[in-house]
Amino acid sequence: MDPDSVKSTLSNLAFGNVMAAAARDYQKDLIAQGKAQPSSSINQEVDLDELMDDPELEKLHADRIAALKKEVEKREALKKQGHGEYREISEGDFLGEVTGSEKVICHFYHREFYRCKIMDKHLKSLAPRHLNTKFIKLDAENAPFFVTKLGVKTLPCVILFRKGIAIDRLIGFQDLGGKDDFTTKSLEILLIKKGIISEKKDNEDDEEDDYPESRDRTVRASACPDSDSD
Repeated sequence: MDPDSVKSTLSNLAFGNVMAAAARDYQKDLIAQGKAQPSSSINQEVDLDELMDDPELEKLHADRIAALKKEVEKREALKKQGHGEYREISEGDFLGEVTGSEKVICHFYHREFYRCKIMDKHLKSLAPRHLNTKFIKLDAENAPFFVTKLGVKTLPCVILFRKGIAIDRLIGFQDLGGKDDFTTKSLEILLIKKGIISEKKDNEDDEEDDYPESRDRTVRASACPDSDSD
């Protein structure tokens, strides 16, 4: 998101949704403090013109805009660090990548291993959804030093780092039922339990369960006729 786009977004929100929400919150706060009576009709709208000059509302409005701006700046900073996408790195980049972010997921893989390709698919889907965690992959054949140093013996091997320290790992699919057909959601739940990603997705634009396999099931369901229909 470029600076002009950010500025435009902030401007639109300032005179649109944020303003209306702030006014509603302000009215609720006044009612809670006994300074105003609740509306006699549930359909009655808040008069924004009457509230525009209120210093408390102005402060609430400014605080919301500042919080939004801070969140946008945080997201942009994380993206500059390589968050938000699933990237391949080299052995020479490894130390800088895992120590440069608080939470990192690194997949040690082999190009010819089918199960590594399965893991790739799921991690690629999760990376944009959990911006606070960095998702990277490293070709085990081209990283002999760290493969030995970290004791990587079975692939795929997904190692979880917090502040540069390896705190846990997924070896093969043993924590995912031992089968190849596990879902992205099941991997996400496992990573949440291990504390490397948060339960609340960092990308608010994503649908809650809009994973590739969910879309595939939806397409198949819509293509199949109802067995009970004539």
